[in-house]
Amino acid sequence: MVGPDFDGTLTEDEVRRQVSSARRIVVKVGSSSLSSASSGIDDDRVAALVDALAHAHDAGHDIVLISSGAIAAGLSPLGLRRRPRDLAHQQAAAAVGQGLLIQRYTEMFNARGILVGQVLLTVDDVTRQSNYANALRTLGTLLRMGVIPVINENDTVATHEIRFGDNDRLAALVAQLVRADALVLLSDIDALYTAHPEEPDSEAITFVPDVEELEVDTHRTGSAVGSGGMTTKLQAAQIATSAGIPTILANAVDASEVLAGRPVGTAFSPIDRRRPRRLLWLAHASLARGELHLDAGAVRAVTKRNASLLAAGITRVEGDFVAGDPVDLVAPNGEAIARGLVNFDAGQLPAMLGRNSHELAATFGVEYEREVVHRDALMLLNHVGGFS
Repeated sequence: MVGPDFDGTLTEDEVRRQVSSARRIVVKVGSSSLSSASSGIDDDRVAALVDALAHAHDAGHDIVLISSGAIAAGLSPLGLRRRPRDLAHQQAAAAVGQGLLIQRYTEMFNARGILVGQVLLTVDDVTRQSNYANALRTLGTLLRMGVIPVINENDTVATHEIRFGDNDRLAALVAQLVRADALVLLSDIDALYTAHPEEPDSEAITFVPDVEELEVDTHRTGSAVGSGGMTTKLQAAQIATSAGIPTILANAVDASEVLAGRPVGTAFSPIDRRRPRRLLWLAHASLARGELHLDAGAVRAVTKRNASLLAAGITRVEGDFVAGDPVDLVAPNGEAIARGLVNFDAGQLPAMLGRNSHELAATFGVEYEREVVHRDALMLLNHVGGFS
């Protein structure tokens, strides 16, 4: 991860060197790299991945593994030929396959003298601040004890409405959570291409200096056993690089090459400096619990002058939230312009709207003479719908 003085992008060679020398690396591997619908888990593929990660672990790197494959591993035992489309059958497959998958990892890493710990996460575990802190403590303890956490979404309890949907985004969020120095996304393709690799004019892209300015065709989906595609991997790269984390996308068979810093796959340069963990959570992992609608003057103050949000600039409050919850700041045209941690409960705010700090102190007491959202607990949305 680049430091707070980072300004600009790294070269491709610099990105690869940072990955090879990273103290803490988050590695994500997709279902199609570990298994198939016809035969379930492929022991040879898992063994090759374990060998690469064990070698890096023995060399002194902290390794966090985000592993898909639970649903894919459960297909064959259940007699299913393809990944089910309905949630109930996906969860049944995950319930059967998760145990099989972690058993393989446990046996193979143990053969190298390395302990693994299974960590199943839900959206709430990284979108609620209290749960987020608990997950951080658990992962930090495992890493300090030399254990490799093996993380997956808890597919058996997730619903369509509250789930990550793929492990690419989860990997990027975990990389932020554990303050990783690098993110490696392993798949069944060898790099990012200008279009689908099967297209005749498609060309491999070895280096992306700024993922937010990238223009490629990612409309085609992935394999029969996976849930993600190139779109989700680019979203993950954007989340990670915006947090100052160098990222590599490569084929799982090249895992050792990637970790050694060799020129395989696609390297993504960080596009921003390291930020406080709370702001990274706010930007990429939080769910807004309500909305604060602003007048034009408040919008200018927040977006142009880097000012805190005061009650005088709020015209309407929506949602049921308490002090400390994330809320969206909404412009008069209905567009969300920022997200921040609110200092008051939803029930307190309506009586405060349009009043300046002195009026609030005189009416309600000095504890009301403060910002509704402080500028240090606020992240702006950029013009393309991401955080800046």
